Amino acid sequence: MIDQEASEKIYSEEKLDTSTYKCPNCGGESEFSAKDQKMKCLYCGSLFDVDNNEVVEERNLGELLTNGQVWDEAEVYQCQSCGAKEILYNQEVAMECPFCGTNNVIKTEDLPGLKPQGIAPFKIDKQKSSEIAIKWAKKKKYAPQAFRKSAKAENIHGVYNPVFTFDADADSSYDGQLGENYTVVRHVNGKRVTETRTRYFHISGNQSLKFDDVLIQASSDLPANRIKEIEPFPTNNAPEYRTEYLRGYSASSYNKEGSVCWEECKLKMKEGIERAILKRYRYDVKVYLNVKTIFSNEKYKYILVPVYVGHYKYKDKLYNFYINGDNGKITGKTPVSVWKVLFTVLAVLLVIGGMAALIALS
Repeated sequence: MIDQEASEKIYSEEKLDTSTYKCPNCGGESEFSAKDQKMKCLYCGSLFDVDNNEVVEERNLGELLTNGQVWDEAEVYQCQSCGAKEILYNQEVAMECPFCGTNNVIKTEDLPGLKPQGIAPFKIDKQKSSEIAIKWAKKKKYAPQAFRKSAKAENIHGVYNPVFTFDADADSSYDGQLGENYTVVRHVNGKRVTETRTRYFHISGNQSLKFDDVLIQASSDLPANRIKEIEPFPTNNAPEYRTEYLRGYSASSYNKEGSVCWEECKLKMKEGIERAILKRYRYDVKVYLNVKTIFSNEKYKYILVPVYVGHYKYKDKLYNFYINGDNGKITGKTPVSVWKVLFTVLAVLLVIGGMAALIALS
């Protein structure tokens, strides 16, 4: 049996009054309603507010790199197929893994980790997420017709996904060489010939940028490229973490250390710096670009963001989809009809062949 008080202390440093989650009218259990943005009684349907008006603030990056604070009173379940770890908060035992859909989930050890500073609550409920997934599947033009007609969103789970966001001031100096193309017209043996040449030039200077809430995924349970495709998440306006928001949902635990995420973030920031530098010049060719950057005022936040994970089933194969629980953006996989792709390729080749024939005749 899962200990009630321990399970309600997930991510928490102090014991919480379990009456926080009791309906003030009938005393029944309540869950967070994404549709109403309130706590909702599972028995009488009464709604009441989550007492949380504080917006999470950034912390000094040094705390993340040296912080040893942990929580150790979570009910953690691990999928034996894909290895994902899920924190169950609503006293339910997961019979299916929300990440790979297999029935191979067992209880594992309590998992230590940082307490989240903030949480972006779900704003889309499960019913709405199902409608989004079905509508999206029906629009996939390369999917088999049978799939498009009968697509069903199955095994949908609302999972809070852990992310770190980083702020920093970046002051850079740079030097490099770029090239700009130009054309020259010459006459060779009485024929007009056009040549493309490149004029190279040296660049140098300084570039300053301020980065705000650069998001780095802190878990490998969800594919990073899929999470990027459904961004943004409202991390700038996320309220402080409260356990009420997890009622009725689960949370994925982070498995990437803060220091690793910061190094990943710096690479992302450096790519942004290079784009900003190159945007200042007209060029066609980049020969090289050396950039030296000093970061200052580095800060971070550890936030849980809302993601619905589900799958379609077609011919005994599962195709996962992911939905942003805040704005409804969706991404994922669907089956592909080989015949539709083949016909499209043939049509393109016919068009190209027709154009080539017209050019030859002219």
